[in-house]
Amino acid sequence: MKKILTVMTLSLSLLASASVYTGQPMAAEANENSQTITRSGSQASTKGSSEYFTGNVRIDPLFSENDSAPYSVGYVTFQPGARSAWHTHPTGQRLIVTKGVGWTQEWGGPIEEIRAGDVVWCPPGVKHWHGASPTKAMTHIALTGVSDGKNVEWMEKVTNEQYGMKGENKATNARQVKNENKVLNARQEEMVTIAAFTASGDLPQLENALNEGLDAGLTINEIKEILVQMYAYAGFPRSLNGINTFMEVVEEREAKGITDEVGKEASPLPANKSSIELGTEIQTSLVGAPVTGPTYTFVPVIDQFLKGHLFGDIFGRDNLDFQSRELATIAALANMEGVNSQLAAHFNIGFNTGLTEADMRGLISVLEVEVGKKEAKNAEETLNKMLSNRAE
Repeated sequence: MKKILTVMTLSLSLLASASVYTGQPMAAEANENSQTITRSGSQASTKGSSEYFTGNVRIDPLFSENDSAPYSVGYVTFQPGARSAWHTHPTGQRLIVTKGVGWTQEWGGPIEEIRAGDVVWCPPGVKHWHGASPTKAMTHIALTGVSDGKNVEWMEKVTNEQYGMKGENKATNARQVKNENKVLNARQEEMVTIAAFTASGDLPQLENALNEGLDAGLTINEIKEILVQMYAYAGFPRSLNGINTFMEVVEEREAKGITDEVGKEASPLPANKSSIELGTEIQTSLVGAPVTGPTYTFVPVIDQFLKGHLFGDIFGRDNLDFQSRELATIAALANMEGVNSQLAAHFNIGFNTGLTEADMRGLISVLEVEVGKKEAKNAEETLNKMLSNRAE
């Protein structure tokens, strides 16, 4: 089946909310004898009209058509569940998905899943719709041809029933399994992907996850806290790379006029306890018993670091709760090789924080869809073994 997608925001006559598009060259491009640069954030974003969109859609113009280039280009961001109405294009359209996970459907065909990096061609006259998936935001760049001042023909809206229509391809089936097993909320799902991609060092995927995390309602400080915590499990290089990537994401969103909630700062640690005393209390509570063993007898300083720094200085910070910290830790360990004993231990700690087996399997479902089947299978096998041992 032909994949299809479009941005239908670049015509003033058809989309009043995108009034920045006039069909005329932008002022900065009026001089045809020299290059022009339009700076990021210099053009105002607009909200997609409810007449042509369902849900929350943001339009960021790039440029409109002119005599030399008869096509218009823009960024469009669909929040989870948002989508266009059915429509066609008189000269077709090419689209590049830059962030997130989206859906698109050609009239009479199944829903197709599209992800960052996918390039889609929509032929002239093909009736279709497109937008975000129910749980993930999606952003694309669209190059839309203009003919006689027109680039889109709007039709009826996509109904909730049509949006929920089951597809027949592998990607759609995987998505439906995730939704049917959905236990974690959108914020928790994004914690899982942020931690997993930080641990593996997959920065392009991490950038998408960070944007989706902010879109899902995670605060800037909550995400910072996850990235800081990751250094204790994935190392300083991966943590610092994640922090630098997040800094760029925040700066880019600010340049586009997006305001994200900063969130709570961590309270000072108790003045009447040392980090080791606080950490020992937290570790004992989370594990369910005092932690001892030959490893800590062999290298006592690692016991001090675990208690004082990991569980005291990091877990003692109160701007991320223990359940969230364990979801992040489990996701990170699940995306690393050779750490199944630690993964099993943190599954156990997760239960002690109040996470349920359904929560754990929901986490694994997110891993399967967003990270990889291999990682999800290993996590599932580790969880099943841990549950078996826990029952004995």
